Amino acid sequence: MDYPRPVQITTSGPDLAGEMAAALAAASIVFRDDKAYSAQLIKGAATVFAFARDSGRRSTYSRGNPYIDPYYNSTGYYDEYMWGGAWLYYATGNNSYISLATNPGLPQHSKAFYMIPDLSVLSWDNKLPAAMLLLTRLRIFLNPGYPYEEMLQSYQNVTGLTMCSYLKRFHVFNWTQGGLIELNHGKGQPLQYVANAAFLASLFVDYMNASDVPGFYCGPTFISLDELRRFATSQMDYILGANPMNMSYVVGYGNKYPKRVHHRGASTPNDKIKYSCTGGWKWRDTPNPNPNTINGAMVGGPDRFDRFRDVRNNYSYTEPTMAGNAGLVAALVSLTSSGGYGINKNAIFSAVPPLYPVSPPPPPPWKP
Repeated sequence: MDYPRPVQITTSGPDLAGEMAAALAAASIVFRDDKAYSAQLIKGAATVFAFARDSGRRSTYSRGNPYIDPYYNSTGYYDEYMWGGAWLYYATGNNSYISLATNPGLPQHSKAFYMIPDLSVLSWDNKLPAAMLLLTRLRIFLNPGYPYEEMLQSYQNVTGLTMCSYLKRFHVFNWTQGGLIELNHGKGQPLQYVANAAFLASLFVDYMNASDVPGFYCGPTFISLDELRRFATSQMDYILGANPMNMSYVVGYGNKYPKRVHHRGASTPNDKIKYSCTGGWKWRDTPNPNPNTINGAMVGGPDRFDRFRDVRNNYSYTEPTMAGNAGLVAALVSLTSSGGYGINKNAIFSAVPPLYPVSPPPPPPWKP
């Protein structure tokens, strides 16, 4: 392939910058053994988050952009403030970040507490369920108390309700006959949302297990952690082949998987010829299997009737995405039993200073 791939520069975009800050801050925790690199990541995270918080740059990155808006339109940025603030607090221990992440204005503007079903679905556009789960971790294991307790408790309550919404018995989302939850209402490319939900559910189970809590309540109904983990495993099993098509939706896994993946590198032959952008279309439109196997790529997935068409020019079925594969890998790592279940409760908080809860303000003077 040989054609220009232009890059745009934006002067606004708190959503984009907030997500970048979250990624860099999280990576700084992973690479703490390399102090210089970790510090570089933290510096980058703080820099782009300052850009995100600049009051003069607060319009979404996609607004009015004809190259982005029709495809990856952003609906807001307050979820990225919560998401980026939480990760930066864990990476730095700077209280200004947790103060922002627990600022009541963020859930108010993002409608985090409105219990809108779509907002319980983690996606590239909606970080709320992941951000609130991440902050629930802080409450469960460190319990910082005042002045954060009220918001953290609310985040944990909503996180529990999010988990309830994933269970079939509560009828929040439709399900296919074959057993796939329809988190995007039967539209194309459903698997990226399903993998994300499986990851969040598995992680919530790990948090509860690590704190010796056997389950949680959905209204008056007690839900065991085993039931929630079964949800997560059932969805990943569906993706890996336990579905009406007997098809693994991860390329290269199992005996039957998509062979006509909507991916330029996989569909263009390695024949030493450099093709232009439009020159590659003949490979896109051929009915032949891909000449290159893109092992590990999860495709978009089946329709709401559990049907799948292995055709390259229908991206709803056969396109892999980075957003989808991120959730796939996270869910598989979380659910694997080869290394034992569970999490390290403390490593993520190693930069957080000792927490001594501030005493709440005294009551006002008594007036007769």
